[in-house]
Amino acid sequence: MTYLYTQMFFLCLLWCSLVSAQTSLNNTQSLRDPSTLVSSNAIFKLGFFSPANSTNRYVGIWYNVSESDGELEVVWVANRNNPLNDSFGVLNISKDGNLQILNGEKKIIWSSNVPAYEADNSVVQLQDTGNLVLLSNSSGMMIWQSFDHPTDTFLPGMKFTVDGTLSEKQILAWSWKSPSDPSPGKTTVGLTTRPPPDVYLWDGDRHYWRSGPLDGNVFIGHDSLIVSLVADDVGKVYLGFSQANQSEMLHFALTYDGALVKRKWDGGSRRWTNEWNSQQSECDVYGKCGAFGRCNVTNSPICSCLKGFVPKNDTEWNKGNWTNGCVRRTPLQCGIVGSKVDGFWTTKLVKVPDNEVWLSFNTVDECSSWCLSECSCIAYAYYLSIGCMVWNTSLIDIDEFSNNFGINLFVRLAHSELEQELPVLGTRRKSNRRKIIAVTMTLTVVVIFGVSMWLCRQHGMRVMRLSRKNPRQRKYMVKDDDADDIGIGELSMFEFEQLVNATDNFQDGNKLGRGGFGTVYKGKLEDGKDVAIKRLSKVSGQGLREFMTEVLVISKLQHRNLVRLLGCCVGEEKLLVYEFLPNNSLDALLFDRHRGGSLDWKTRFNIIQGICRGLLYLHRDSRLRIIHRDLKSSNILLDDKLNPKISDFGMAKIFGGSEDHADTKTVVGTYGYMSPEYAMEGRFSEKSDIFSFGVLLLEIVTGRRNTSFKDEESLSLLAHAWKKWNEDDIASLIDSSITNSAIEADEILRCIQVALLCVQELPEDRPNISTIISMIDGEASTLPRPTQPGFTLRRNVSRRDEDVNGSINRVSLSNISGR
Repeated sequence: MTYLYTQMFFLCLLWCSLVSAQTSLNNTQSLRDPSTLVSSNAIFKLGFFSPANSTNRYVGIWYNVSESDGELEVVWVANRNNPLNDSFGVLNISKDGNLQILNGEKKIIWSSNVPAYEADNSVVQLQDTGNLVLLSNSSGMMIWQSFDHPTDTFLPGMKFTVDGTLSEKQILAWSWKSPSDPSPGKTTVGLTTRPPPDVYLWDGDRHYWRSGPLDGNVFIGHDSLIVSLVADDVGKVYLGFSQANQSEMLHFALTYDGALVKRKWDGGSRRWTNEWNSQQSECDVYGKCGAFGRCNVTNSPICSCLKGFVPKNDTEWNKGNWTNGCVRRTPLQCGIVGSKVDGFWTTKLVKVPDNEVWLSFNTVDECSSWCLSECSCIAYAYYLSIGCMVWNTSLIDIDEFSNNFGINLFVRLAHSELEQELPVLGTRRKSNRRKIIAVTMTLTVVVIFGVSMWLCRQHGMRVMRLSRKNPRQRKYMVKDDDADDIGIGELSMFEFEQLVNATDNFQDGNKLGRGGFGTVYKGKLEDGKDVAIKRLSKVSGQGLREFMTEVLVISKLQHRNLVRLLGCCVGEEKLLVYEFLPNNSLDALLFDRHRGGSLDWKTRFNIIQGICRGLLYLHRDSRLRIIHRDLKSSNILLDDKLNPKISDFGMAKIFGGSEDHADTKTVVGTYGYMSPEYAMEGRFSEKSDIFSFGVLLLEIVTGRRNTSFKDEESLSLLAHAWKKWNEDDIASLIDSSITNSAIEADEILRCIQVALLCVQELPEDRPNISTIISMIDGEASTLPRPTQPGFTLRRNVSRRDEDVNGSINRVSLSNISGR
């Protein structure tokens, strides 16, 4: 009986200690070494600790269960770069409301470093998730959390952002330098910003391991990496670590020796075990078999070349040094030579190679056709939950799986390489030969039929007459000093007579607008569908080039904020057929005294965000990298719900590879929207479009055209806005027809500041479109101070500024030699 009472007494003491354990600190309290904070259900502890074989003291968070067994499973360290050298450390809330660590000399060695907050209104709390949070005591609003600053461990509930506004890769955590030193080591883990996201390990700057792309909630290549996934409308993806059994204690940790491990608490043996390790086999080492090599841990040797490829260095390869990889045996021909054409070889169930490019195709056939039509495309893969992925660089880091995990990879090979797969002996060889012959004949018939139909169509549109006049135009190719050869490609073709009937012979009553190179009419096709038809001016000196460029660019781009091209007509006259948008262009609504008042701020802000999304797609996310070069209010069309669509790509420039800027002797565009470096030097880049967007943004906020200022004091909207900025009177810029709440007023003023950042004189000072989206959406807490915009110095206004080339936006410049 005495023993029973004794046990009950100690259990009571233990329960009381748990109940009374400190779980939070306010501004009047301090945590002194060796005191601790305990989460409400005693899962985690925060306090001072020393790593094994070290006398340095750190403030960290660890699992409470492991402490009783003499093993601290530390999941977060505050002062990992600045240890305490004594046992007199103090954790408290500073006068400015920050969480801080002081040493024995009362010097700050670590701080949460958030903007100043009232200390008497703050409280720090350790949660059962392992998250240390700094809260406002009055509102409960979170000011800071440790989950936003992981060290080497990922806990359930953490969320990471894949955001192209930051950089090509986003490092999330650093390993400890050693078991006794938690300072950042050389191994890092992070995410790529391109879709779909991959997880990487880097050894310094060298790739060491890769998860493979994210398929729904699992990374292809490692089915133990299960995450939750949420995407928003501006291209951001949020990843969170999932936990199926909430009662389990598990986490991912980056070890000091370069592995990502999944750790789990085993209650039976009362110890932590590694349930999964990123380095389970040799094939888990990044690029183990080099370029165009594949790794299979069940084979001997584990590395082999993809079909159609041979080792780059036979001697090294045979020694088991596969890093040089493989090279293509037979060059690709890209196009039809006789009846022969490149094809694809299927490599089944693999972790697809690195550097994939995601394309917005809905079917595997679209993905395959696009890859075959592009000479630079060397492989593709299609997976329902991911979509279309293509590759135009060396295929590296391919793992073959023996289970039913992975994706089929289709590698492009020359026709002769595919022929070699015929069996050498037996009836199967004959059967396969018959199949090959049948397929070849079918393809030949299809090609001949297709070519015949194309020739008939061209003849029907009277193209042959033009070809006889100038044989160089048979393929409808054009070339100038700043453009590659451009061809029409495959697109729905209309007869000229169809479009004449659709527009009542181009009646003035159907005219929607007029630009520098043609007039746009409303039309109704025979099936009753309303369309917008752009009729190229016959007297336009540059019209053919702009026409070809627009067809090429828009036919290859798909985005909800880009106008959709339905087809074209090529012959003596050249016409483009677009989707019809009932609300016409933005300038027709924005600058109309009577209709402009209907544009409340919510609608204008939606238009701004839509233009941003369209630009983000052109500059960063599309398979072609496009500089628009004529972004202005008349080239923003509005659908029935006033959603914006960027239009008129006749002056667009396609960038390829690592190209990020170009020079031209022929400056085209619209005065008032062109950047200084483009108008004066013929130099353009993404930042040229950003300048134009800045002008457009100011017009949307103010309701005034950039060129509507003719007085000597304010030469343009840019100069007027800059003047008001320096006078601290930017609120006076806002269109008087806009009524707004306090929240909307903050958005409007932020948009004005972003606009001024976009129109700065130097291109390198302007933000890119990803950063602009982040700033406009309020994700950036503070914005940089803008410098003086370009084109704000006094000038003489000439007649040329009034009207050039008949642009509906006052001025369109062309054939101006850049210096």
